Amino acid sequence: MSTRAPMLGRFRLGYVAPAALLVAGLLYAPFLWTAYLSLTRYDGLAPPEWIGPHNFVKLLDDPALLTSIRNTLLWVIGTMVLPVGLGLLVAVLSYDIKGGAWYRVPFMLPYALSGAGLGLVGSPILSHDGIANRLLGVDTAFLQEAPQNTLAMLLVWTWQQLGVNTLLFVVGLQSIPKEPIEAARIDGASGWRLFRYVIWPLMRPLTAVVVGLALVASLKTFDIVWVLTQGGPGRNSETLAVTMYKETFVASDYGYGSAVAVMLTVVTGLASYLYLRRQVR
Repeated sequence: MSTRAPMLGRFRLGYVAPAALLVAGLLYAPFLWTAYLSLTRYDGLAPPEWIGPHNFVKLLDDPALLTSIRNTLLWVIGTMVLPVGLGLLVAVLSYDIKGGAWYRVPFMLPYALSGAGLGLVGSPILSHDGIANRLLGVDTAFLQEAPQNTLAMLLVWTWQQLGVNTLLFVVGLQSIPKEPIEAARIDGASGWRLFRYVIWPLMRPLTAVVVGLALVASLKTFDIVWVLTQGGPGRNSETLAVTMYKETFVASDYGYGSAVAVMLTVVTGLASYLYLRRQVR
């Protein structure tokens, strides 16, 4: 054992090298290539032409960028309030009651749908002559005007994401030790006071994970928006991810689309870093 331990320590980098190279090839290399393209003029056919930070200057002057940022922020805020907030509410209300697991089943089923499938389900509901208008007896263009088109898509998004957030919060509730809750009940705590001062603080580590995942998912929202509105009408429902796709693969401006991709990556990374740093503190 004494001779094998130094051998394992000596070659430890060789053990992790294949996985590190795989991660570098699949993640870091494409990002570096995208960062390079963001500094070029490139249409996908001719060789890239170096133009420096021109794409980023153009990006900052693009009025559609403010719309994309506004809609992305709406997605972030809406995701924190609706799928995360309602998921916590459903988990708390259905936990520790007889048959609570069966109450959560209807919320779990929509999670089996992909984002594109979710858009296909939501389209006949939110269209001008769709199910929502007929049931409500109104004549509202849910997907035609901003910001109500983003809010309407958020409701469809909530329908899908509510189940997984509920499940994660239930796991958090099940991991809480029984002793602190029983002690709080003996001291007279119940209802909101029990949740606010005992259960919620004990669930904070899992809540940090749920909110972090929801934050990243909302920042890169693409598929449901693309299927329902393609960022329209005009560009009033675009998110940063949709802007990146349209500039790159629709307009064939790979340099400008790469600049949007770099900006989205930086925003997502910075938001995640600030959030995790706050949670660690």
